[in-house]
Order: sequence, then structure tokens, then C-alpha cells
Amino acid sequence: MLNSMVQLITVLLIFVFVLALAYITTRLTAGLQKGRYQNANVEILETFKIAPTKYIQIVRIGEKYFSYVVCKETVTLLGELAKDDVTEFAQKSGNVAMVSFKDIFDKLRK
Repeated sequence: MLNSMVQLITVLLIFVFVLALAYITTRLTAGLQKGRYQNANVEILETFKIAPTKYIQIVRIGEKYFSYVVCKETVTLLGELAKDDVTEFAQKSGNVAMVSFKDIFDKLRK
């Protein structure tokens, strides 16, 4: 009986060790991947899904802004965007995110 309890505890400790090792490895790998893909000159500002494998993306490359259609096998340039249009859009979407739940709830109560 004591031998089986020792085996159970040993197996549980090994399981916890392997689980912790997998967690640490995943976090380390994610950190390396994140650092690899960060770039000061290229930034995806927004992505809009139009089909299961098709997206419209607004991308900042340097000081210019572009819109692309990204499909499974192709990337097509839609056109260049003016900086004012992109910042105006970002401000509009930012205002929507700033509304708190309390404000919405109070508005609905009235």
C-alpha cells in the first residue's frame, strides 16, 4: 500500500514538472516570436475579415498608409490612404472603446 502511494506521488510530481516545463517553454517561444516580428517601420493597424480566408488590412509602412486585401495565396494592394483619414478613423473607433458600461447602463435606465 505504501509503495503504491509513493508511486502515485512520484507520477504526480513528474506530471507537474512536465506541465511547468511545457508552460515555460511556450512562454519563452512566444516571447522570441514576438520580438522577431516587431518592427518600427511596419505595423498592421487594423484587420477586417470579409470571408473565411480573406481580409482587408490597413498597414503603416514608414510614414505612409496602405490598404491591402490578403487572401489565402495572394496579397493585393487596394490603394494608399491619407494620414488624416487613418487618424480620423482611429479617433472615431477610440471614442467607441472609451464608453464605460456604467454610462451605457445609465443611458438605458433613463
